[in-house]
Amino acid sequence: MPRRLIDLSVALDADIASDPPGYTPEIEYVGHTQSAADVVKFFPGLTEDQLPGREGWAIERLHVMTHNGTHVDAPWHYATTQDGGMPALKIDEVPLDWFLRPGVKLDFRHLEDGHVVSAAELEAELARIGHDLRPLDIVLVNTSAGAAYGRPDYVAKGCGMGREATLWLTRQGVRVVGTDAWSWDAPFVHTARRWAETHDPSIIWEGHKAGREIGYCQIEKLTNLESLPPSGFEVSCFPFKIKNASAGFTRAVAILD
Repeated sequence: MPRRLIDLSVALDADIASDPPGYTPEIEYVGHTQSAADVVKFFPGLTEDQLPGREGWAIERLHVMTHNGTHVDAPWHYATTQDGGMPALKIDEVPLDWFLRPGVKLDFRHLEDGHVVSAAELEAELARIGHDLRPLDIVLVNTSAGAAYGRPDYVAKGCGMGREATLWLTRQGVRVVGTDAWSWDAPFVHTARRWAETHDPSIIWEGHKAGREIGYCQIEKLTNLESLPPSGFEVSCFPFKIKNASAGFTRAVAILD
């Protein structure tokens, strides 16, 4: 049976609601006719009329953050230290061996927006799909946010993973997780309401901050997770190598035999 590939990455798109205001990418598209004048500068005596169709090259100028589009967060994104005070790994330092591994998909689309998933709920979902978690499994969380990508309400959609659930995974050897939501944590708008009620600072970005105890990476803004089986596939999600960065873009792909 031929191998099947499922694209788990969204396109970098400046014309949709993919991030909070002020955090969205900007893309300048430079067309073939616009660049013709630049091309001839490399070849003294050449004129634009001599170029086939008077065309140069198509290029794009990007003004982006490393957290735009489908990307992998490094432990450095969450804190300066990990694993008991060791320097937190940056995206150019994380082991490549983490990013081509068997995957498991947990379906939490039924949970309400802002719900913080517990360790017990993780265990129950793994029992439901009949999967025994193994070290270095890549755990992908399918939330209701996936279907809302590009809509104005996307950033506020989906459940999130808190400190307890994150540490439950990393204590079993998981080092890469992913979500189709904007954040691994519950959307900020829901956490802000809880904060207003409790003024408990431990709930702020608690899933991310669990990386201070055990360093791990997370993929955010995945897509097509509903197309995946619960297990029986591999995930390839190598991050773009950016010096000393907190994240790197990835073309995440599920590989099914």
